[in-house]
Amino acid sequence: MEKRKPEETLNLLFCVNRKFLSLFVSCLTSIARSGGYGHYDAYVLHSDFAQPEIDALGRDFLGTVDFHFIRVPETLFDGFPETSRYPKQIYYRLAAHLLLPETLERILYLDVDTVIINPLKELYETDFAGNYYIGCTHTRELLTKINQARLHSEKAVSYINTGVLLLNLPALRENVRLEDIRDYTNERKYALILPDQDILTALYGDKVKLADTMRYNLSDRILAFYNGNHPRERVDLDWVRQNSVVIHYCGKNKPWNGDYTGVLGVFYRELMEKGYQYRAEHGQSAAGAVDS
Repeated sequence: MEKRKPEETLNLLFCVNRKFLSLFVSCLTSIARSGGYGHYDAYVLHSDFAQPEIDALGRDFLGTVDFHFIRVPETLFDGFPETSRYPKQIYYRLAAHLLLPETLERILYLDVDTVIINPLKELYETDFAGNYYIGCTHTRELLTKINQARLHSEKAVSYINTGVLLLNLPALRENVRLEDIRDYTNERKYALILPDQDILTALYGDKVKLADTMRYNLSDRILAFYNGNHPRERVDLDWVRQNSVVIHYCGKNKPWNGDYTGVLGVFYRELMEKGYQYRAEHGQSAAGAVDS
């Protein structure tokens, strides 16, 4: 088999447990359809995937996605705060550089409640310019100052939404220690609201190169804020369809829930209607393997 050139492959990172397998499959399907690359290496940091699910994913995305499942030690994040909404897996991305193969230099992390609607190439190939991460912010200036005080951050940095992050792995290996993350978490445990985002912003917010939120981490709330602040330059769904890349259904307002309100749910509905044709052509559904 001919060896694939590195520039033909996009490295993906997911940190997920089997409870969210159906969303994981949805996200992967959107990437396979619209991500713009012929092949993807998906590294999955997890604690509970079983072999039947792993095998089914391999069949579903045969020829397009190669999966690399890495089981995270149970004790790695002992003592870190977690809830049903924010399980321990949210911290895995903070230690990804310690768990991934040292041969990797960059990798794109995505939350599984994202849908990709246009090619990822421009984001994936962005120059880090010496930063550890490339990401987006969902907060305005006032909230930035409030978060700075809440997190005892010495620098006024933008609050980072960690649902879409490009990781500079050599820089992270050299500069980011799990001990520092653990120490900060223990000191500020009771002040953390969105724990992984709080930690990354407080410790490394000044090492995040900001990307265009409207293109790479667009939510219904962000779209509404933008249109409210730019009444003469309102962004409609045609603009989103042409220009945005990552739709992020963050927070509790999600189109697969009955109480969803928003306009961006159209992209999830289209994925449900058309996106599964790809997997149907490749065999058993990995999501279905959970129920079998």
